[in-house]
Amino acid sequence: MYNQQYLKTIYILFKKELMSYFNSPIAYIFLAVFLVAGNWLFFNSFFIVGQASVRNYFVLLPWIFLFLSPAITMRLWAEEKKSGTIEFLLTLPLTDWQVVLAKFFSALVFLFLGLLLSITLPVSVAWLGNLDSGPVIGGYLGALFLGGSYLALGLFISSLTKNQIIAFVLGLVACFAALIIGADFVLAGAPAMFAPLMQFLSLGGHFNNIARGVIDTKDIIYYLSFIFLFLWLNVRVIEKRSWR
Repeated sequence: MYNQQYLKTIYILFKKELMSYFNSPIAYIFLAVFLVAGNWLFFNSFFIVGQASVRNYFVLLPWIFLFLSPAITMRLWAEEKKSGTIEFLLTLPLTDWQVVLAKFFSALVFLFLGLLLSITLPVSVAWLGNLDSGPVIGGYLGALFLGGSYLALGLFISSLTKNQIIAFVLGLVACFAALIIGADFVLAGAPAMFAPLMQFLSLGGHFNNIARGVIDTKDIIYYLSFIFLFLWLNVRVIEKRSWR
């Protein structure tokens, strides 16, 4: 009974947060920019390559998400702090985990909706030629985990400031660092003893594995651990009530 009530409270908060996206034209602008930018960048080179493959789209996705994800999360805590509604929210009979999870899942579902709308891209490619469905499924699965990791990190960053612009810039920088830490050009200048660790910590490296259609449990566990870590850090920040 307690668990049902606990989950019901999260669902109510989740629904409120999700609807707040669509009560503003910003949500529709985000989705339009995501779909137009992704399709234009992909098809700009698709006919030159001349292959029925969406691999190049999934190469672009981490970079598109790099800007989209901090834009989604920048307001989640910063706006509540600035407006003062955070104090009212946290005086309600709610746990910090309930509030954090509701905000995270609302952002994740919003991002998932963008991915769902982009399904028209692989469908178009499949209509033009023989498309291998394995990398497509792996690419979307990897994109969902990568996007969730960006969102968890961005949500944590948003809890540290009252300014949405600062939350966006810091979230962008943090996500960028987490993405490229294992890139070849970064590893080339890093001490050899740290290279394996940096490669393992890279969000991009694990995404590339899944996007190739190789769904390994170690990549899934890494993403889930990354998400949990930053949600846990978010809860710790909220517990301190440092803005009061």
